[in-house]
Amino acid sequence: MDEDPRLTVLGTGYLGLAHAACLAEAGFRVLGVDTDEGLISALNAGRPVIHEPALAGMVRGGLSSGHLTFTTSYRRAAVFGDVHFVCVGTPARADGSADLSQVEGCLDRLAPLLDRPCLVVGKSTVPAGTARRLAARLAACCPAGTAVELAWNPEFLREGHAVADTKRPDRIVAGVSSRRAEAALRRLYAGQIAAGVPFVVTDVTTAELVKLAANAFLAMKISFVNGMAGICESTGADAAVLASALGHDPRIGAAGMRPGLGFGGGCLPKDTAALAQQAAELGADETAALLSSVSAINRQRRGRMVELAASLAGGTLDGTTVGVLGLAFKPGTDDIRDSPALAVAAAVADAGAAVTGYDPAAAGRARLALPSLRYAASVAEAARGADVLLVLTDWPQFADADPAELGRLVAKRNVADGRHVLDPARWRAAGWRYRALGGRWQDSPDDDGETAAAAGEHPERHEPMSQRSIQASNSSVSTGLVT
Repeated sequence: MDEDPRLTVLGTGYLGLAHAACLAEAGFRVLGVDTDEGLISALNAGRPVIHEPALAGMVRGGLSSGHLTFTTSYRRAAVFGDVHFVCVGTPARADGSADLSQVEGCLDRLAPLLDRPCLVVGKSTVPAGTARRLAARLAACCPAGTAVELAWNPEFLREGHAVADTKRPDRIVAGVSSRRAEAALRRLYAGQIAAGVPFVVTDVTTAELVKLAANAFLAMKISFVNGMAGICESTGADAAVLASALGHDPRIGAAGMRPGLGFGGGCLPKDTAALAQQAAELGADETAALLSSVSAINRQRRGRMVELAASLAGGTLDGTTVGVLGLAFKPGTDDIRDSPALAVAAAVADAGAAVTGYDPAAAGRARLALPSLRYAASVAEAARGADVLLVLTDWPQFADADPAELGRLVAKRNVADGRHVLDPARWRAAGWRYRALGGRWQDSPDDDGETAAAAGEHPERHEPMSQRSIQASNSSVSTGLVT
């Protein structure tokens, strides 16, 4: 094929839309496909419904150049595409296993329409062995039969960095069963390969497992440092210093080594659970137990944050006013799927507090998922009248906030930092009682006694509350997200 292949991207969520926009910017003709007519109408008008830095401008640029367009028609996609990327969601079932209904439904719609040779490339995260089963399903359903090949090319992008990670990933993994499929993927990623991005060629099953293993390892690293943070809270050690010291070891590395509220979002929690479920099914009981512990430690930090807030409030949150800074699961995105921040906000409200939340990007989605909370339009509005201020997402504007100015707005200068994003010395100098997950929980005469007195409070000592079960999990509410 002398001309560049024409590409379809099936699924226009965080992964699919970034992939489609970046391929179009690289000069390929790309057709994005989704079943949501309202979503497709918005995209064709240049209005993405998700928040991702630089993405909206790229979508508009692709539309203007004619390289990018969107449709709800699978028939149009089959006629148009030489390579079809499957980028639909694989959410977790109640037992932790991956729900593959969107992937299977996508292929069931597309396969009967494929009457000429083409390549179908899975990018969705699936259990190991899924691609081999789907390849047989394709061969049986496609009019073109075995002329339609299936490859697996997992994504490794981070929300909030989706465009940058798509343009320059850490590695490209190509799970293929023929040289033809390998050559097609090399052609599509020629720019990244020329720029030095490693191109790893393997079989489809290994490619599937690479993605699951990568996310599980990242989750394990985060849960490890948070498990150590729990020990620090009990012994009086400093988790932030501990994590920094560990990060200097090149075998460990500093990335992800910050104690805090833990991980969330649409990938790490579900992929860790899915791999644990598959490990148990395969009889790898020790691996299943390890991965289950990773998830348990992560969930425990949410309850610990509620306890920390209550300790600052005098032992109970009932009847208090709490300002929450951050609702998205991480900065740079409006994604609230399994957001630790939103779960903590809900649990604090359930404990009897009047909660006002603020997030630069995720307030709209949070309001749909948790309408019982009050939502603010600024940091100052969220802080006004608060007995306790909680920092739950590490947006840079929270680190830049002026503690003296906020101190004039709150009822009491109590702040709990769930992400180690604030400068403790700066906040304490402004009269705040500062606490952080993995830090020293009790007041001591050396630090918080004087600042508490300056704020007009008696520096009482409070033992941490018993572990509170957080019932408000974002997996049980509608998030209003596209996949």
